[in-house]
Amino acid sequence: MAAIDPRKAQKLPPEVNRILYVKNLPLKITTPEMYEIFGKFGPIRQIRLGNGPSTYGTAFVVYDDIFDAKNACDHLSGFNVGNRYLIVLYHQQSRLQKKMDIQKKKQHIDDLKQHYQIN
Repeated sequence: MAAIDPRKAQKLPPEVNRILYVKNLPLKITTPEMYEIFGKFGPIRQIRLGNGPSTYGTAFVVYDDIFDAKNACDHLSGFNVGNRYLIVLYHQQSRLQKKMDIQKKKQHIDDLKQHYQIN
């Protein structure tokens, strides 16, 4: 009989995934520092630091395993880095998609108002 990995037998909430969204990072944090902090919880596939004015202090961390991402999220939420407390969330593509849909609908309404000369 094959042994069942107890981590794999565990049922995870639907919002849990391999991609973490991190907010409230120190503005001068480097990628190697991010790997040092988040790498303690498992192998990391990729880290993307925000580099634009509206994305400074944020990052995406992609783990190889979903359970490593869950462990990191559980342990690093509220972790103090550079006198700032991290906010670690699961990336939710559906929320981003809804936001984009709302923007498209607003643009469509504005186009119709302009077309029909409604103010």
